[in-house]
Amino acid sequence: MLNNAVIVGGGTAGWMTASYLKAAFGDRMDITLVESGNIGAVGVGEATFSDIRHFFEFLGLKEKDWMPACNATYKLAVRFENWREKGHYFYHPFEQMRSVNGFPLTDWWLKQGPTDRFDKDCFVMASVIDAGLSPRHLDGTLIDQPFDEGADEMQGLTMSEHQGKTQFPYAYQFEAALLAKYLTTYSVERGVKHIVDDVREVSLDDRGWITGVRTGEHGDLTGDLFIDCTGFRGLLLNQALEEPFVSYQDTLPNDSAVALQVPMDMERRGILPCTTATAQDAGWIWTIPLTGRVGTGYVYAKDYLSPEEAERTLREFVGPSAADVEANHIRMRIGRSRNSWVKNCVAIGLSSGFVEPLESTGIFFIHHAIEQLVKNFPSADWNSMHRDLYNSAVSHVMDGVREFLVLHYVAAKRNDTQYWRDTKTRKIPDSLAERIEKWKVQLPDSETVYPYYHGLPPYSYMCVLLGMGGIDLKPSPALALTDGVAAQLEFEQIRKKTQRLTEVLPKAYDYFTRLR
Repeated sequence: MLNNAVIVGGGTAGWMTASYLKAAFGDRMDITLVESGNIGAVGVGEATFSDIRHFFEFLGLKEKDWMPACNATYKLAVRFENWREKGHYFYHPFEQMRSVNGFPLTDWWLKQGPTDRFDKDCFVMASVIDAGLSPRHLDGTLIDQPFDEGADEMQGLTMSEHQGKTQFPYAYQFEAALLAKYLTTYSVERGVKHIVDDVREVSLDDRGWITGVRTGEHGDLTGDLFIDCTGFRGLLLNQALEEPFVSYQDTLPNDSAVALQVPMDMERRGILPCTTATAQDAGWIWTIPLTGRVGTGYVYAKDYLSPEEAERTLREFVGPSAADVEANHIRMRIGRSRNSWVKNCVAIGLSSGFVEPLESTGIFFIHHAIEQLVKNFPSADWNSMHRDLYNSAVSHVMDGVREFLVLHYVAAKRNDTQYWRDTKTRKIPDSLAERIEKWKVQLPDSETVYPYYHGLPPYSYMCVLLGMGGIDLKPSPALALTDGVAAQLEFEQIRKKTQRLTEVLPKAYDYFTRLR
C-alpha cells in the first residue's frame, strides 16, 4: 500500500494538493511538504472557475471560514474590454444558457435580439455586475437561480461530473499567497509535515524512479509518491526525470507578464464582481478587485513589447495609485509537459502546464489535477493504467483550454496594431479551424466543441464568438419557420428579473464588509 507522499514546492499548488490529499486520506497517508524559503511564488493566479467551490466543500470549509483571511471577493464573469474595438465590452458570465423551443437563446438573439448586447439580453448577471452588486443578500441567501446550493445528489462529484448538471453563479477572486498561508495552517493542523528547506538533489534508482530528495538542512526525504509543485522549473518532472515540454507558443505567443498589487480604498472605488481583461496594443491587462487592493498585470508577447514598455503601460493604465508599487516581472512557460505523471512523480501546477491567465485557468488546472490524482491513485503494484488515465485527463484539459483561448484571438475583431493583425494569420490547431467553419453556420453545441472535458461548456464558446465580433454568425435557419413569440417572452422575463435583482441586491463591497 502506498502511504507516503512527498510534495516538493509550496505556494498555491503545493498547499492545495496537501490539504486535499489530507482531507481525502486522513491519517492513512503520511504527507510531507518541503518548500524553499528563498523562492517566491509566481502568484498571478488570483481568479478561478466557479467549480472551485467544490474544493472548499471537500475540505469542509465555508466561505466565512476562509474568504476574509484571503481578502476574497466574488467573480460573476470575465469582462472583456476593447477586444472588438476600443470602448466596447461584454461579459462571459457564470450563468446557464436558456433555451426556447429547443434552441439556445443566443440563436434567437441573432434572429430577433431586443438590443445589440447579447450578454444583457440573454443573461441576468451582466447587469448585476455593471451595478457592482453581490450575488448574495446581506443575510447570506443566494440569488434566486435555478440551482439548489446544498443538493445532496451533487455532493462528492468531481468537476467533470458536475458539468452540464448545474452552473453555480459565481467563482472567487483571492490573494494566492494568503490562500497558501491559510491552507498551510489547515494542513499542518491535520498532520501534514511542513519543512522549509532547499532541495539540493533528486535521487533516482536504477529504473529512473525517484527514491528521495536531499535537502540542505533536513537530510534525505524519502517516499512512495513524489509530487512536483516547483513551478516553471519542473525540478522533479522536467529536470530530474527529463520529461519533455510541449510548447503552445506557436498558437499562443504571449509569454511574459508584469504584475502589480495596488492598495486602494475599495469602499470609495467599489468592487466590480468580475475579472476584467482589457485588450492592449500587444496583449491585455487583467484587473482583479479584492477587499483591500486591486491585482493587475499586463500579459504580453516579448516579440512585440519590451518589459520596460509593458510596465510603463501598466502603470499608466492603473494611474497614480501604482506609483510606489513594486512590479513583478514574470516569464511564462506556455504549454504542458508531455506527461504530467511519469514513474512515481506527478506534476501539479506550473510544472505540469500553463496557458496565459485569460480565462483564469491556472487554479482550475491545479484543482482538476488533484481530483484526478485521487481518482486514479495508484496501488502498490503501480498499475500503469492509473498513470495513463491521469495523463489523458490532464492533457485533454490543457489542450482543450488552449483551443478555447486561441479562439479569443481569432474571433477578436480588433486589428489596429501588428499584434492584433497577426492574430488573424497565425497558425491555429487544425481541429479548431474545422470547428470555426461549423460555428459560422451553427452556434457551438456539445457536438461541435472540443470533445473532452476541459471545464468550458458550449455556452462559453457562444459568449466569446458573439462578444468578440470578428466572425460572422448566423441563427439556425429553422428559426425562420418557428414562432418567435416564446423567445420574446423569455427576453422580457430576463429584463424584468434583472430589474428586480438590481433593486434588491446589496453592493458587493457592503456584502464583504458584513462577511468580514
